[in-house]
Amino acid sequence: MNQPVTKSALKPGSARLVELLQALNFGRIEALAIRGGQPVFDPPPRIIQKLKMGADNAPRPEMDYADFRLKDGVIELLELIARLGNGEIRSIEVRCGLPVSAEVEWRPETAVPPSRP
Repeated sequence: MNQPVTKSALKPGSARLVELLQALNFGRIEALAIRGGQPVFDPPPRIIQKLKMGADNAPRPEMDYADFRLKDGVIELLELIARLGNGEIRSIEVRCGLPVSAEVEWRPETAVPPSRP
């Protein structure tokens, strides 16, 4: 793990992504651009929120914390983004404010898929 393990240690783009995960809570982030191994928000990604009727659909309570230790799923996503370098993550599925899966397009002529270190 070569990524920072606390939110305060993150670069601005990564910190913004963590905040977006927490605000979304349940749903998907689509078409997230990656430049220089960091998420960028220009153009903005598409956000699809999953709302449950009769449930609390509020953002995660961690949004109010100035700093906290990152969960393994967040660290794994940030490592994937760093390996991508430049490109796009087609979709990130989010549950309880945490990434649970990501769809990344890569070409067969690429020697190593982005999923491998």
